[in-house]
Amino acid sequence: MNSILVTGDSKGLGAEIVRVLLSEEKYLVVGISRSKNSTIEDLENKFPSTYVHVNFDLGNPDEIKNLYLKDIKKYGQFVGLVNNAAIAYDDIVTNARVLPLETMFRINVYAPIIFTKYIIRDMLLNKKQGSFVHISSICAHTGYKGLSMYSATKGAIESFSRTVAREWGGMGIRSNCIAPGFIETGMSDTLTNEQKDRIFRRTSLKCATNPLDVAQLAAYLLSDKSKCITGAVLPVDCGTI
Repeated sequence: MNSILVTGDSKGLGAEIVRVLLSEEKYLVVGISRSKNSTIEDLENKFPSTYVHVNFDLGNPDEIKNLYLKDIKKYGQFVGLVNNAAIAYDDIVTNARVLPLETMFRINVYAPIIFTKYIIRDMLLNKKQGSFVHISSICAHTGYKGLSMYSATKGAIESFSRTVAREWGGMGIRSNCIAPGFIETGMSDTLTNEQKDRIFRRTSLKCATNPLDVAQLAAYLLSDKSKCITGAVLPVDCGTI
């Protein structure tokens, strides 16, 4: 069975992507997040033969090589990677501090790049074509106060994805980004209802983005149904742009 790696599988959008992929019953899904929780345990119980969780702190991208060799490579031939895990350093740039900024870039940019490196190598070794899906954000395309530094990480991953698509398209390897709009997840817990309403009013549909819609698009981009789509950034944002 072909395998797909999904980072940030323990909650929110990552868990939804894992559920959608497992429901298709054609992949072994390897999920990565810092620790196991009840969401992961539920997925393990429901999909014992097609879902594997691995604990790993993405703030340590220099350890990804060992992680791949010891804990990931053994789970089969990879045909896909979803770089979903991310953190937000939420502050205006005049308050920027190097340490939290470095931590955010390590998780949001460096780790996805290094995971991409090893999954491409896995594809080449096993003569597999495949697809990469990087979860970006609408913040990379329209400004939100306090998210300039976070949006910089998402702009970086979009540029990276476009060039990966160009570098490896000749080998049948595709790379795309999804730019979700506002999703009510743990990242948004600090927002007041008034702040959320202001965000919703900026959209055409006047509502939050449904994570299931994003997950279904990710599954589509990982499948052969999207074999002519690469180097793209696809918004799922209720009409924000």
